[in-house]
Order: sequence, then C-alpha cells, then structure tokens
Amino acid sequence: MTESARILIVDDGPDAGNMLSGWLEAEGYECVISTNADEALQLLDQDDFSVLLATMPGKSSIELLAQTREHYPDVAVIMATSFDDREWAIKSLKMGAYGYVTKPFDQGEVTINVAKALEWRRLVLASHRYEQRLEEEVQARTAEISRREEDTILRLVWAAECRDQATGDHIRRVGLHAAALAEALGWEQRRVDDIRLAAAMHDIGKIGIVEGILLKAERLTPTEFEVLKKHTEMGARILEGSDFPLLQMAKEIALCHHERWDGAGYPRGLAGEEIPESARIVAIVDVYDALSHARVYRPAHPEEEVLAIMADGRGEHFDPRIFDCFLDIIPKFLSIRTLVQREGNPFQSRK
Repeated sequence: MTESARILIVDDGPDAGNMLSGWLEAEGYECVISTNADEALQLLDQDDFSVLLATMPGKSSIELLAQTREHYPDVAVIMATSFDDREWAIKSLKMGAYGYVTKPFDQGEVTINVAKALEWRRLVLASHRYEQRLEEEVQARTAEISRREEDTILRLVWAAECRDQATGDHIRRVGLHAAALAEALGWEQRRVDDIRLAAAMHDIGKIGIVEGILLKAERLTPTEFEVLKKHTEMGARILEGSDFPLLQMAKEIALCHHERWDGAGYPRGLAGEEIPESARIVAIVDVYDALSHARVYRPAHPEEEVLAIMADGRGEHFDPRIFDCFLDIIPKFLSIRTLVQREGNPFQSRK
C-alpha cells in the first residue's frame, strides 16, 4: 500500500511541511508539499493522490476541504487543528474530512491517521468497484430480458399478421424507422425503445380481417375498405387495458396511425396535435415503407417517387414538423432497409 500511496501536504510554512514529509517518507509514502490551497487544487487536478493532509490554519483549509470533497471525492482528507479547538475538528468531520491531527504534531498520531485514512480509502474504492460491477451485471441482465421480451413481442406480432412473406421484414422496418425518427425528434431513450416495439404492433388488428380483403390484388370496394378500416379499432381493443407504457403507446398507435393531420383520416377524424405524436410518427414511416416495397396489388415505387408522393401530403396527411425531420434522416432509413434485407426474416425457420 505504501508504494502506491501519494500524499499531498498543504502547509503555509516550510517547516511543518518538511517535518511531516520526512516522517511519512520514512514510512514508505511519496509526499508532495504545497504552500497554499490554490496550488494544492492544481496538483490534485494534475496528479493522483491518496491522502490530502491540510495543516494551514483558518478559513483556507476549510475551503480546500470543501473543494476537494466536491471535485476529488476519492481523496481522503486529514485536517490539522489546535489541541483545544474541538469545534473546528467536528466541523471538518461534518464536511467530509476522514480525520484530524492536533498541533503540535506527534509523529505516531500522524502516521497512524494516514494509515487509517488509506485503509478507509481502500475500502471505499473497493465498495465503489463492487457497486459498479453490480450495476453492470444488472444492466446486462436487464438488457437480456429486454431482448427476450422484444423477440417474443415481434414473433407474436408476426405470427398474428403473417399473411405473406414480407410481413416480418415490414414490422421490423416500421419499428426501427419509428425509433430513428423519434430519436431525431429528441425523445428520451426509454420512449425511443418503446416505440420501436409499439410501432411494430400498429397493424395487429388485421388479425381480425379476412384474407380475401387483406390480400386482394384489385382495388377494394367501398364496403371492403370500410371493413379494412376496422383493423385500427380491433388493434386498440387487443392492446387496451394495460398499465405498461409500451402497450399504452402501442394502443394509441394501432388506433390512430391512419388519422391525418388535416382531420380526414380514420377512425375518429382527429386532426393536428389531437393525434398522439407516436401515431403521427408511425403514419409517416408506415406509408414510407408501404410505398417503398411491393404489395400484392402493385410493385414498389422508386425512392424519389416515394418522397415526391409523400411530400404532397405534408401538412395534409402528415405533421409538417415531423415530416421535415423525416426527410433529414432518410439516409438512416436507407441503412435500416439494407440491414433488414441483409439479415432476412428472423421469424422464419431456415433449413
């Protein structure tokens, strides 16, 4: 311990500093002497010290203690006090000093206090390392649980919706696109993580729509379209009643992702900021993904054509603020598309 322990002695006169340094170096410690608080703080900033021994009198030592505890909390501070000034010692301890030595100095008292301060510091640092390892283990475990839950949710959503080969890729892309857009809009990370999964559930209500309508290659009749529109309310009913923020967000997305900024959408004809922001995000990324990929009733549109079609809906179909942010991060969307295409559908078995 003594080989690695460096002690900073702060004293406004050379005699006491040299005496203390001599005693402590004889014990195997490395000592540096400073003559004022400002210089001591500079030394603490530039190098590593285990113990600060502050022996100068008055207010300057208390200020040095306060600065050291705030900026260098792992340094054990020992204060010096007159023999009859117990109030000063108590004040120092309340402010975070490890201990104190009395003047005139006694070699045995000084060396014992330094040794005890180093042992205290060793225990504190060991506790910090343990807490850090524990936190890392908890974070790793939490991340594992989150990945498992995410995989379960996505597999169940895909199972509920799998009417064609493209569904698995579609729900992954919509989730990733929505998360990227929410992050660009400044959402906090927890909500970004939530929308990545919640957006994937936007069409969960289609489980209640017959295949003859979902997979029809021709234009839907007005009656068939009215049936299709019911998937929003069906999805909301499936997801309602939970007190988990993720599922609450999934419900509002399922219900409102076909609402329009101008109020001409369905099922409730909401307009502007009456529509939850999560649903306004998914409205954009869902249309983008749908236009960019082939459907049973049409081929995929080229990227430039997709953006031109969507630009016509800015301020009518889409929230203009979110749409402008969407345009700013198109390269990220293209990267997500490439990633999902390269990885393939993770929900289908491979033989």
